[in-house]
Amino acid sequence: MSPTSSTGGILPRALRYLFRTPLLLWHALVDLPMVLLLIALGRGGKLSHGAIRWYAGSLLWIFGMRLHREGQPLRGGTLFVANHVSWIDIMVLLSQHMMGFIAKSEIRGWPALGWAVAQAETIFLERGNGDSLEKVMQEMAQRLREGRAVAAFPEGGTRNGIALGTFHARIFTAAVEAQAPVQPVALCYGPRSSAQAIVAFAKRESFMANLFRLLGEPARPVRVCFLPPILPQEFNGRRGIAQTAQEGVAQAMAAA
Repeated sequence: MSPTSSTGGILPRALRYLFRTPLLLWHALVDLPMVLLLIALGRGGKLSHGAIRWYAGSLLWIFGMRLHREGQPLRGGTLFVANHVSWIDIMVLLSQHMMGFIAKSEIRGWPALGWAVAQAETIFLERGNGDSLEKVMQEMAQRLREGRAVAAFPEGGTRNGIALGTFHARIFTAAVEAQAPVQPVALCYGPRSSAQAIVAFAKRESFMANLFRLLGEPARPVRVCFLPPILPQEFNGRRGIAQTAQEGVAQAMAAA
């Protein structure tokens, strides 16, 4: 069986598509406009954040993701760092706590979705632009000083889901400059992280292809482990923070 093969036969998968596809369409065509309205009315406050969290959690339920949280997300200015498996990681994290992510600047121009992503406190990065990256780091540090949460995937991108990549130290610069806590988060799909490779993008698999494939997958547990925070003042530089965060996530992924 290949890493991206699902359990069960053709008939169960067809039945899941039959049940979930109308729910997904409703979520996109009915729930999303309602959420966009609540975001606008909330003006970035609790109402906006609650609407975003509800939308993310509902989307995960449609896809059969049954979330189990371990630990608690820190309040205030915190840099959350997690292992990166697929696009669905963002939905998992947003369902638990409001945090601003880094995204490519092209998304900002997408109709409706671009506006919604911007309202979700996204920080936009122009890929291949060194000045843009520096501005992103400055924005992250400023938000942390203001008591706002930001999130990043220190591996720098998704992989095949089998092995955890190296956590790059540069992303932790913002936390060091703001002297803000770093909270590692382990995202574990399936018992003992057994479904990481299924959730991950297959080789040359597009976003839409991955979304459609995951829509037919069996329901499975997802552990969201908020690990003990790391305080920058206890480390001599960002490399120690990156290594400690990576080791914590790896241990949580391997735990039963």
